[in-house]
Amino acid sequence: MQTEEYEKLLDEYRMIWNNRRLESAQAPGKILREAILRDLRDENSHPRARKSLKDKYYLATKRIMESSLSTESKITLIRLHLELTDVIQQNDSN
Repeated sequence: MQTEEYEKLLDEYRMIWNNRRLESAQAPGKILREAILRDLRDENSHPRARKSLKDKYYLATKRIMESSLSTESKITLIRLHLELTDVIQQNDSN
């Protein structure tokens, strides 16, 4: 994906998760991926209130699908979530 595409997706991600801090000097793709990883790991919650990876993936997917984003953006964001879910699972199994 190109930088412009990541910038668009990052802006759309901000619309869905409007209370997330997503400011950084890093590239938009890196910011977006890190934000998704934090969300999937439930790092924004207190440790005792954290949900499982499966629950977080489901909730994120549901939120994306119920949003007003274009179908293309929804699919791309869900693919990113799926890709990063796989990364987390691989890292946890090592």
